[in-house]
Amino acid sequence: MEGKRFAIVLQIINLLGFIFVFDPSLVAADEEQNGMQTYIVWVEKPPVSLEPSALSQEDLERWYRSFLPENRIESSKKTRIVHAYHNVATGFAAKLTPEEVKAMEKKQGFVSAHPEAILPLHTTHSPNFLGLQQGSGFWKGANYGKGVIIGVLDTGISPDHPSFSDKGVPPPPAKWKGKCEFDGAVCNNKLIGARSFVDGQPAGGPPFDGEGHGTHTASTAGGNFVKRAAVFEMAKGTAVGMAPYAHLAIYKVCSILGCFEGDILAAFDAAVDDGVDVISLSVGGPSGPFYTDGIAIGAFGAMQRGIFVSCSAGNSGPSYSSLSNVAPWILTVGASTIDRSIRATTRLGNKKAYNGESLFQPKNFNSNSKLMLPLVYAGAIGNTSSPSCEHGTLENVRGKLVLCERGGMSGRVDKGAEVKRAGGAAMILVNQGIDGYSTSADPHVLPATHVSYAAGLKIKSYIKSTSKPTAIILFKGTVIGNSQAPSVASFSSRGPSVPSPGILKPDIIGPGVSILAAWPVPVDNAIKSKATFNIISGTSMSCPHLSGIAALLKSFHPDWSPAAIKSAIMTTADVHNLGGKSIVDQTLRPADIFAIGAGHVNPTKANDPGLIYDTQPNDYIRYLCGLKYTEKQIQIVTQQKVKCSEVGSISEAQLNYPTFSLIVGSNNKTRSQLYTRTVKNVGPANSTYKLEILAPQKMNVDVSPPELRFLKANQIITYRVKFTAQKGAGKEGVSFGQGYLRWVSDKYKVTSPIAVLF
Repeated sequence: MEGKRFAIVLQIINLLGFIFVFDPSLVAADEEQNGMQTYIVWVEKPPVSLEPSALSQEDLERWYRSFLPENRIESSKKTRIVHAYHNVATGFAAKLTPEEVKAMEKKQGFVSAHPEAILPLHTTHSPNFLGLQQGSGFWKGANYGKGVIIGVLDTGISPDHPSFSDKGVPPPPAKWKGKCEFDGAVCNNKLIGARSFVDGQPAGGPPFDGEGHGTHTASTAGGNFVKRAAVFEMAKGTAVGMAPYAHLAIYKVCSILGCFEGDILAAFDAAVDDGVDVISLSVGGPSGPFYTDGIAIGAFGAMQRGIFVSCSAGNSGPSYSSLSNVAPWILTVGASTIDRSIRATTRLGNKKAYNGESLFQPKNFNSNSKLMLPLVYAGAIGNTSSPSCEHGTLENVRGKLVLCERGGMSGRVDKGAEVKRAGGAAMILVNQGIDGYSTSADPHVLPATHVSYAAGLKIKSYIKSTSKPTAIILFKGTVIGNSQAPSVASFSSRGPSVPSPGILKPDIIGPGVSILAAWPVPVDNAIKSKATFNIISGTSMSCPHLSGIAALLKSFHPDWSPAAIKSAIMTTADVHNLGGKSIVDQTLRPADIFAIGAGHVNPTKANDPGLIYDTQPNDYIRYLCGLKYTEKQIQIVTQQKVKCSEVGSISEAQLNYPTFSLIVGSNNKTRSQLYTRTVKNVGPANSTYKLEILAPQKMNVDVSPPELRFLKANQIITYRVKFTAQKGAGKEGVSFGQGYLRWVSDKYKVTSPIAVLF
């Protein structure tokens, strides 16, 4: 049997076709032999008699050890504790048996315990696409993020990569208390800290990045300028992160085995101690109650100390209710495209052509475009698994161009490897219906192109129409300019939020498809320098874009709270593409509110939003009471004893959030709902805002007052919104509606999207 620590089945991490599968026997044998697994244990704070004004970490750990089995000697107890938390949570991670946990429940001060979860990991052009221009505008005004510290919780880092040069970066601020666990003078003014929290794993020790994911996300958030970046000579340009002069603090919490909840909490704890300003985390699992969610708990503790937390929304789209990291104190980031493609066009024997993408574009492949290859559909040969070109399924394809379907157990690049193994000359990778028009530029192992579902249907129809179908792939390199960008990636997880549908999620979308950033090793074997890059996709890539943008905003507005920064990002978001039309999803139809949230990030507008919706930490406590959590469950999240009867409770939609999300049922109570919102003027002192409303289908929206007049800077005004469902609302097969409430002045448009679930 596998150790119980691995009872939670790990999702296979499939990034860019590389599949990482762990072997539990590597780390579980000892725990299994002793019947132990790692538990997260939540306890109350020490009694007053044990809690002097400045409780030391040793005092706190002594309190934690008091919960361990009595028959254990003190030195043994210390080794049983994996992590002791003292900032973002009150509790510890320890190796325990189920029987020991059961006995622990009887001890005074015990709150709860659960086996730790294991979570999966969820650019030369994107700064320019987002309107960030070197030497001018918001980027220059925010000093490229100087003085701001971004903490990245991921797979570690490749410290000698040029993206982490400290050229132009000042020394870290005096508040920095972190450490560098690399040997020698590896850290510098850019990479100011690096620590590993991967406990007992084969990848333990210094936080070197063995997977690439952490190096990529860190450089996306805060990588320095690196000229002449490219992958396979594609996407050439200057690689740079969103906040190129910000400082980076790296916390390794993931390895090839996954990301352990206890390690993530320990990294949150350390990041608070170290003095980071922003935490970026491209990791997550299925959504559940916040008191069971280690990331939500760690993020709450960080938010209480003024730290902005940005997390990936997950890669389980386009299914609804598939989000990760949905706590309202977290910025939940979905993924969108940019206007760059690495084009590879399929031309059929009937002269029809279909554009696709591929990062690998061999110069010597069929330079004579008139020489066509025999074209075969994998589903018409081999066995029942052959349509998706699973390993060992293909035969009789030597010298042919093979059409493979996306899906199955193999990754996109692995399908090309199977075609190559069977002697195929090239591959056309076709989307499944659910993926629509979303394609990716991958480093394929043979000439290939990834085309849309619609193109795939036409290519398969052509194959059936002739006895000798032929085709060729024409490689056209990097193409800039697509009026439909940004669009929502098919894989980007969708709302509504499961644990709290009264909060609209995701919050925002940002670049996450075919993003070029730093990589530990060469993808192209011809590259000999340390300036190695890769292009990959995922909400893991969109999250650090927003983390870096948050760092820029923090640099420009050091007094803004995490909620204020989030509000600025959300209320100024774009809902139109470069062509001036509504942002679309993988179907090329307008994306709905549960795909884009507030819209696509616009950094320059976010820096000057006019109004902000601020939220104080104590507001979230009343919100948690409104979720009907027990007082002990709230204590796990907030680290304080709470009596909801004393502090009061609010409904989800009453939280002072920049968006509205309503649940309308058949009873009269939900057919009419009244909420308030409070806005602060961060624009000109004398400002007047008038109301503009697009009401959701079958809903009336009444706002009082209909005009907001500000006479001074930082003035606060509260307004009321009454939502009333019309007769027939929620019928006719309509499950949700969407609209917006917008405050408009002569300079600003402050938009709050409205979602209605029927």
